[in-house]
Amino acid sequence: QVQLVESGGALVQAGEALRLSCAASGGTFSTYTMGWFRQAPGKEREFVAAISRRALSTLYADSVKGRFTIYRDNTKNTLYLKMNSLKPKDAYIYYCAAKYYRSALSSGLEYDYWGQGTQVTVSS
Repeated sequence: QVQLVESGGALVQAGEALRLSCAASGGTFSTYTMGWFRQAPGKEREFVAAISRRALSTLYADSVKGRFTIYRDNTKNTLYLKMNSLKPKDAYIYYCAAKYYRSALSSGLEYDYWGQGTQVTVSS
């Protein structure tokens, strides 16, 4: 059983940057494919980015490509999402997720474990 705890959400102004963290415990972090998702109240959760177990491959939603970077530190059991050039439309609750998975990354992958989320608010 993997436990995930996100942090780093904040209120920022448009154009600023923010880094989210996701601390994992209870499992072997390096064996899990990790992802970031986001969700607005009353709306479906949407894929943001994913990273393979050893960070050899990454995948991004078109809406964040070139602005967001997903990376991980397997020695610290931590996943990160660096968000640059934030826009008001990036304001969501951001969730990290984990799946024991070895194949190619996919935005449609169903993850097994989820964190509680961290709020990102972007003012214009």
